[in-house]
Amino acid sequence: MNVIQLLLVEDDLNLGQLLKEYLEVKGFTVTLCRNGEQGLLAFKEKEIDFCIFDVMLPKMDGFTLAEKIRKEDTKIPIIFLTAKSLKEDTIKGLQIGADDYMTKPFRMEELLLRIQAVLRRTQAQPYNPTTEEQQQIGRFVFEYPQRKLILNGHVQKLTSKEAELLFLLCQYRNQVLDRSLALRKIWREDTYFNARSMDVYVTKLRKYLKEDEHLQIINVHGQGFKLIERPRDEGKNAG
Repeated sequence: MNVIQLLLVEDDLNLGQLLKEYLEVKGFTVTLCRNGEQGLLAFKEKEIDFCIFDVMLPKMDGFTLAEKIRKEDTKIPIIFLTAKSLKEDTIKGLQIGADDYMTKPFRMEELLLRIQAVLRRTQAQPYNPTTEEQQQIGRFVFEYPQRKLILNGHVQKLTSKEAELLFLLCQYRNQVLDRSLALRKIWREDTYFNARSMDVYVTKLRKYLKEDEHLQIINVHGQGFKLIERPRDEGKNAG
């Protein structure tokens, strides 16, 4: 199972640090932000799987932050933390699409149980193909389950989306991978934001593969991408 990338936005310095350290001990990777604007920026820059937002935040409150994130990802789990126990706040949080709502003070063990419960309900593997442990891509060895790209003993660790996208490109090797198909399989939705995100990952994969001049990922205008793997003797004849 991949490590869950968790975004925690909490302006209480002590509580935020305690929660971060506790959740990291429990196996999560945690990005801690102190205000809503930082949280939104972190969400756009990182590959986040789960969100925990305090409601009362500087610069942008937790409800507004969640609404903005919901426009970009309708399915990401969100838990709200609040010092209030007002029924109206709880209803508003659930209307926005919160998966759970916790009133301070709370025990960290309870938060962990809530996170695990939400993950059981919501976590789905959007693209989980069965495949060999290893496959060859030019001079590279690609270990999809371990998310590793290996060349001459050097290991490039991939993010989950990098690995999923590279695997899909390999399945369509020397053929066009439809852009919309990739978005639906990996990002679950074909949206403008997800398309821009995929372009970033394609650029990263190109950087990783540039060590082999016989490999190239090209754009096919209006259609998608193509991973081209040229025969190795082609380069020799060209000289």
